[in-house]
Amino acid sequence: MAPAYTHKNLTEVKDSAPDIGFGEQGEVRFAAEAYDATDTGFTYHRTEPNVPGGFGHRHQDAEEVYVVISGSGRMKLDDEIIELKRLDTVRVAPSVWRGFESGPEGLEVLAFGPRHEGDGEIDMQWWTA
Repeated sequence: MAPAYTHKNLTEVKDSAPDIGFGEQGEVRFAAEAYDATDTGFTYHRTEPNVPGGFGHRHQDAEEVYVVISGSGRMKLDDEIIELKRLDTVRVAPSVWRGFESGPEGLEVLAFGPRHEGDGEIDMQWWTA
């Protein structure tokens, strides 16, 4: 059973960016497990300035919400590209391919959604395709 609450700084969560080939471009911290979350998934993404879009992903069942906490950039949603700035919030349906590229200040995003283990497909060349 999960504790009543978990408090820690996101920087205490393992940075998985090097493990997925993103280490030179920023940080990716898959935080749900570190916070004892059983139903909610969330991830912190930080991208260095001016990193072009590359990988994308989508889900079979998990709807996600993305909140820009600092910086700016663009988000590709299937074939549409939208501009992003601080506190922009985007809800994405499960089957939509999504990915980011950062602007001149870099980009920091929090992503939230339900936890569905194994519910995800990644394409490392999606944005460039």
